[in-house]
Amino acid sequence: MLRLPLSIASPAGPHGRLSILIFHRVLPEPDPLFPDLPSAAEFEACMRWVASWCNVLPLEQAVEQLFEGRIPARALAITFDDGYADNEQLAAPILRKLGLCGAFFVSTGFLDGGCMWNDRVIEAIRACAHARLDLSALGIGSHALDSTGARRRAIDDILRRIKHLEQGQRDAATRGIVEAAGDGPKPRLMMSRQQVRSLRAMGMQVGAHTISHPILARLAPDAAFDEMRGGKAELEQILGEAVNLFAYPNGVPDQDYSAAHAAMVRECGFKAAVSTAWGAASMRSDRYQLPRFTPWDRTRLRFGARLLLNLRQPVALAA
Repeated sequence: MLRLPLSIASPAGPHGRLSILIFHRVLPEPDPLFPDLPSAAEFEACMRWVASWCNVLPLEQAVEQLFEGRIPARALAITFDDGYADNEQLAAPILRKLGLCGAFFVSTGFLDGGCMWNDRVIEAIRACAHARLDLSALGIGSHALDSTGARRRAIDDILRRIKHLEQGQRDAATRGIVEAAGDGPKPRLMMSRQQVRSLRAMGMQVGAHTISHPILARLAPDAAFDEMRGGKAELEQILGEAVNLFAYPNGVPDQDYSAAHAAMVRECGFKAAVSTAWGAASMRSDRYQLPRFTPWDRTRLRFGARLLLNLRQPVALAA
């Protein structure tokens, strides 16, 4: 039903387009606090739809075919960011079962038991025993926690307020939030090094996502370069092979990173990089700022319509 309109919007050859999907986590069961995160069953259903409509390609090969002008019609690639353990435990086995390949972008500083700052905040608020969390002393306000919806609103507001702080300030704010919420144990959500190797053994691709997932635009140039180069080097040591793909943390162009950072990515030796700007790539795109998007719909028709709508986004041209 959708193959024909997708073929028209995303033809083969030099006028082709590449849709790149971005995910972060796949959960064993639905999470009432984060209903937008797919469960394993929901993710598998979405991937079955994608496989029936699109030519799903490994990202690295898809990029090369795109810029050589020989991309197939309805081309699509699947990516995951950050390096959550459920990527290896749930998402990759589903992809392998369906004969699909994903690219998994890993921040190496959190491997083997680490926890990203945002997850530390999320899980602290989830576990907080109080009906209200007063963070006025931190300049982050007071937040109701008397329902699941209230906790979700508190999480969204708190993360928004501290996301773009300088890294040291953000870490200090995170510690203060966790302490105020009850100082529960740090969750172990990220992959081990062995799980990174397992992803490759399942036929998945692994890309770099810096060491500590900073907002690159908030770092000095040398520090930003070291984050990119260091994450790449560590993954290459883990895997024993070149790592050619990069994803910008947070990934909003001209907000979280700049053209100068795209030049650094090239200098590090990567062959392509992805952002979180919506749209589908074409031969006219910058291979170091490829667009991606997240289809959040849970029905076949709406998910397919989202793919088509994304192909109507204006093509971001290379500088």
